[in-house]
Amino acid sequence: MTTRPGRAALWFVLAGAVLVAALGGLAIGPVRLTPVEVWNALGGRGDVTAVAIMRDIRAPRVVLAALVGAALAMSGAALQGTMRNPLAEPYLLGVSGGAAVGAVIAVAARAPFGFVPLGAFAGAVAAVLLVLAIARAGGRRPDPRVLLMAGVVVGAFANAVIMIALASAPADSVRNALWWMMGSVAGATWVQVGWFAVYGVTSAGALLLVAPEIDVLALGDDAAASLGVDVDRAGRRAYVIASLLAAATVATAGLVGFVGLVVPHLVRARAGRRHRGVIAAAGLAGAALLIAADLVARTLRTPSELPLGAVTALAGVPFFLIQLRRFR
Repeated sequence: MTTRPGRAALWFVLAGAVLVAALGGLAIGPVRLTPVEVWNALGGRGDVTAVAIMRDIRAPRVVLAALVGAALAMSGAALQGTMRNPLAEPYLLGVSGGAAVGAVIAVAARAPFGFVPLGAFAGAVAAVLLVLAIARAGGRRPDPRVLLMAGVVVGAFANAVIMIALASAPADSVRNALWWMMGSVAGATWVQVGWFAVYGVTSAGALLLVAPEIDVLALGDDAAASLGVDVDRAGRRAYVIASLLAAATVATAGLVGFVGLVVPHLVRARAGRRHRGVIAAAGLAGAALLIAADLVARTLRTPSELPLGAVTALAGVPFFLIQLRRFR
């Protein structure tokens, strides 16, 4: 089977968008660098200060933003296909809120950094199960509107739990925790990038492996069952993997919403009907989008920095309202 020209062009456009966004993230800042200076600094050549800025500050930040954006977009694409709901995404379904609860509890328990994503994953899975239980309370098949409302309720409950956990914490810890919950990749290190690669990239690969099952699930429960697919098992598997991706992003960068909602809609028309292509394309688009959003967050009000989650929400909320109107 040959690739359609439009679809081939999509991959070139997405790859180019990632490269352009990454170059902007590496070059733009308090100390502006030319593309040649960026290249030399990455290779350890040129001015010592430029090399330190590039290798220790900007490069890990850009890479982490790309990984987080890709993971959120891939998770959203998988959830939308599995639930057959164009409004589904980790933030709105309470997955990110549950992951934040798990991560905050792990931090409060003074767990090593490597165990924070595990706590976030446990919280994300618990949130998914709770949302599904609420949505299925009225029948076997959850109403998409009830599913969204259940996600809002679980997210609000998660915020309450976080506030209780931070009630007795020192003021500095509370301030840092609130900033983290608003989302940020500031202070990214190669250690964080490595941990995220372990938790996130592995899950992304697993999600691509189960993408054919999501294709079948997207046809509906009856159609999937007639094709010999165990609907409940396949659905749970997709939910768990998508939750792991969301959990890794929350544990690493805090709450960054609406990326998983916006990006799949932007690529689905061009990427085709197969979810493996949709998920992969969403990953590239999500990486470019979050690198650009982080660039806006750290340069719009220099020398202060905006929360990354606030920047994505400013673009995501209007998009959500438009999609909600179409969904009606």
